Amino acid sequence: MATPLSHPSPSPLRTVAVVGLGTMGTGIAEVLARAGREVIGVDISAAQAARCVSALEASTARAVARGRLSEEERAGLLARVRTSTDLSAVADADLVIEVAPESYEIKQQIFRELDAVVRPETILATGTNALSVTRLAAGSARPERVLGLHFFNPAPAMKLVEVVSSVLTAPQAVAAVTDLAVELGKEPVAVGDRPGFVADGLLFGYLNQAAAMYEARYASREDIDAAMRLGCGLPMGPLALLDLIGVDTARTVLDAMYAESRDRLHAPAPILKQLSEAGLTGRKAGRGFYTYAAPGSSEVVPDALTPAAGGTGAQGRTVRSVGVAGSGTMASGIAEVFAKAGYDVILAARTEEKAEAAKSRIGKSLSRSVAKGRLTEEAAAGILDRIAPAGSYEAFADVDLAVEAIAEDLDVKRQLFQALDKVCKPGAVLATTTSSLPVVACARATSRPQDVIGMHFFNPAPAMKLVEVVRTVLTGEDVHATVREVCARIGKHPVDCGDRAGFIVNALLFPYLNNAVKMVEEHYATLDDIDAAMKLGGGYPMGPFELLDVVGLDVSLAIEKVLHREFRDPGLAPAPLLEHLVAAGCLGRKTGRGFREYARR
Repeated sequence: MATPLSHPSPSPLRTVAVVGLGTMGTGIAEVLARAGREVIGVDISAAQAARCVSALEASTARAVARGRLSEEERAGLLARVRTSTDLSAVADADLVIEVAPESYEIKQQIFRELDAVVRPETILATGTNALSVTRLAAGSARPERVLGLHFFNPAPAMKLVEVVSSVLTAPQAVAAVTDLAVELGKEPVAVGDRPGFVADGLLFGYLNQAAAMYEARYASREDIDAAMRLGCGLPMGPLALLDLIGVDTARTVLDAMYAESRDRLHAPAPILKQLSEAGLTGRKAGRGFYTYAAPGSSEVVPDALTPAAGGTGAQGRTVRSVGVAGSGTMASGIAEVFAKAGYDVILAARTEEKAEAAKSRIGKSLSRSVAKGRLTEEAAAGILDRIAPAGSYEAFADVDLAVEAIAEDLDVKRQLFQALDKVCKPGAVLATTTSSLPVVACARATSRPQDVIGMHFFNPAPAMKLVEVVRTVLTGEDVHATVREVCARIGKHPVDCGDRAGFIVNALLFPYLNNAVKMVEEHYATLDDIDAAMKLGGGYPMGPFELLDVVGLDVSLAIEKVLHREFRDPGLAPAPLLEHLVAAGCLGRKTGRGFREYARR
């Protein structure tokens, strides 16, 4: 008689046991039952097993109410799930998926007991995202049949499943489980055994840096989360996500990652330990980085750290007219944003021709909005009429706010601020849109550093809602208030941050991108698998290599160098592969080749 591993597709894994019926185990059980599998759920707690059944009843009832299941299908699904508190109930399972707490002691005990219960051909899978699959397999009597099967929360909704092989895992076991994942409607990604695998290996380093940024009081929790949602299109900010995952779980994953990598970026931020040991583990406890209406609730309620409405109370300066310096895509976009909000805008470039070309670009942008029904022709014409092109910065003599959006070169920017200092009237606010250079260096180029501030718009400026408001140690409170008021008028969401490399978004985004490049360098996973893992497992709108090619590898490398130079952390050193591609002229989509090749336009 052939073992299940020798069967062709469809997957022979018809009866599947789930050991551990918490949120993840319950979700996996539902996924399996929906796909027609017989499911045996086991938990040492009878109450937890009962909660699993109740959760499945509630979830399937919602599915019926929404027309996604019939009553007959619901009844069949629930009938396929049985629960027990006795591990011997899994004796007939073809596959056992363990999703117990992240503890070697607990998991190894379960695997020892499973060895005495299941058939010789049964595959044993661990749902760990932090512990070594190899170490767990080595403690089993059947290491060749032990692998990792990492679902993402919530399991019914998330498409990614990481299939983790150890050096001991039989290829047939991997193939059988991969076939099952496909039949469950998931996207399986094959990975090797290292802490965090692909998705969490990249995600938790980013979350750790966000926690450290908050701990350093560089920015508020609300601003850090808003910056990453609005600046990167992420479904959740990092601190809210840590609360959802569990602060204690994040600490465990990071401890495991640091034990292997010895990369300081993986060393858990002290605040994670402090919150964990205080029992403030996130949503499940009712409090973590945020405070929630009740344990398990997703409703954030105000607490002592919630910012007061109305801000600092400083009175902003009156802004009626705006000067935008530059003629590129960003300058044009920013000028369009201000003109749409009703400001009179002077768009100045080094020559009249460049300024006119920039205004023409804005006209085309407005025409596209008209074609899509977002603007009337009259409104578009009115916006364009508010923009006056100029071939000299002398035209800024009467503006209330001057916004610099020229090349990302500190010497060039300093020269411009020296010119603005001479041209602009007393009391005018001078802003730079730099994404990586020190704002204070621009301020020191003037005789009025208290009037200088950073306004980091994101590209494309008309569409992106975020503006990072960057104060130096010299920026006046009224200048800060002015820029926040202006952001409100132009429909942007301002986040406050200090004057250090990367501000919020780039300081968190680019180390994550750099770590993805390192994964490819180490031949741990492919470009496609990493991109798929982050889109399907992390909810990212683009995978890291898609994003790198869009941003430009030369731009990315420059930002990485700035971060490395500022923070002096070896983990922030640009990946050699990134440097090599830039040296070869492979800069991404703009050159037709970066990490991938693109058709020439």
